[in-house]
Amino acid sequence: MSWRRVKSDAELDPVRRRLLRLVANSRTNLRTASLAIERNPTYLHQFIHRSSPRVLAEDDREALAEYLGCSSDLLRHERSARRAARPSPLPPGPYSAPKGYSVVPEIDVRAAAGAGAWNEELEEIKEAWLFADPLIRHEFRAKPDDLRMITVDGDSMEPLLSSGDRIMIDVSQNMPSPPGIFVIWDGLGLLAKRIEHVPHSDPPRVVLKSLNPQYDSYERVAEEIRIVGRAVWVSRRL
Repeated sequence: MSWRRVKSDAELDPVRRRLLRLVANSRTNLRTASLAIERNPTYLHQFIHRSSPRVLAEDDREALAEYLGCSSDLLRHERSARRAARPSPLPPGPYSAPKGYSVVPEIDVRAAAGAGAWNEELEEIKEAWLFADPLIRHEFRAKPDDLRMITVDGDSMEPLLSSGDRIMIDVSQNMPSPPGIFVIWDGLGLLAKRIEHVPHSDPPRVVLKSLNPQYDSYERVAEEIRIVGRAVWVSRRL
């Protein structure tokens, strides 16, 4: 999950610059290409300019390559380059993990299940959580690099989510199909909502639902919101 400013073309890595050229040469655009691979309309824009996700998943690469008429290898980040970007082995400290475990960082941004504010420049890691790799792989069905912990603030999602709960989100899942609980940026703040796609809507629309009956549900054009990630796990103090 990236909280940075939009990158200029000169700051992009070779894969992202190549994708921009392929899209331009195919006489399409990022929005249409995102929808063609069954992602939300802003998916490729976020991938290119906000590094979210950091790399394209294999199924997205294959679908995008087929749509653009190119080899999927052109959209693949080299593993060696990714490894070089992070120190190995990790030095001793709160963010190192023993063998068989992975670190899931907790972002110092409060996901307001009601109303909130988001400092787009804020990237600070507040805490780190350790999870067994089999749990991440089989229970969460995710990759460690795609997981973040965020604290809920508000009561609009009660009784499922309460203020102070920690929720784990998978930032690679930013399309409300199937419906589920997502953390979104709606232009005013970070919200935890149940999101459902409105069938046959044009332009695509989504319904944002609160589980607390005191809060109303509402519709938004899908392009107006940024889905940060799908909630896959919750931690609660009894």
